[in-house]
Amino acid sequence: MEKIINYENLRSFTYSNDKLIKGEIRGIVIEFTGLNRLTINNDDPNDAFEYADKNVLYVIPYNNPWCWMNEQAVSYTDEIIDVLCEKYSLGDSVKIVSTGNSMGGLSSLVYCVYSKRTPAACVANCPVCDNVKHFHERPDLPRTLYSAYANFDGTMEEALAAHSPLHLVDKMPDIPYTIFHCEGDKAVNIHMHSEAFVEAMKDSHDIKLIKVPFRSHCNLSAEASVQFRRAILDALD
Repeated sequence: MEKIINYENLRSFTYSNDKLIKGEIRGIVIEFTGLNRLTINNDDPNDAFEYADKNVLYVIPYNNPWCWMNEQAVSYTDEIIDVLCEKYSLGDSVKIVSTGNSMGGLSSLVYCVYSKRTPAACVANCPVCDNVKHFHERPDLPRTLYSAYANFDGTMEEALAAHSPLHLVDKMPDIPYTIFHCEGDKAVNIHMHSEAFVEAMKDSHDIKLIKVPFRSHCNLSAEASVQFRRAILDALD
């Protein structure tokens, strides 16, 4: 199919804070959303204003809420970034930070592998890192993962591995990664996911794991939220 996203219809496909930015854009933050998120941002979220004040383009692609960063989600996101880069004459050197929560955390990591423009850094919150094991982690997951990868040319386990950060360590680009994970997370087990991923990455990549005690899934403390935002902005300096 031909590409249909353009600047005139962009708000039907993504949120962008570009109209809030007054100066020259110095970078892009792509935030990938978690499983089942259907929201369209009719109003500007609070984060949009802080990023705009720092001349940072903040983008929330409206990917399929069961996408698990499949091939279509990668190309969809690339198409959105292409439109914005063309509109604002952003060259290939523009810095991009990939970020997200839960499934969005997986998406932020997997996007680094398959994206048209390799991000400068990735900052993820409670990310799914082992998609192969995650298939069996909760009863609500198999239908969503099968929906995401049903057209994959291979077995289901091969599809899961091809979109699993833990199984993509050798393909992860040489950029800094900052992983936050709440120690009380019962939806995405910290040991199975973030700890296993960081252990597999630590000898070959610049990666940091920040554990957030007592907090539940993606529920960062106020202090950790500040650290999360700082990690994103520091990557754009």
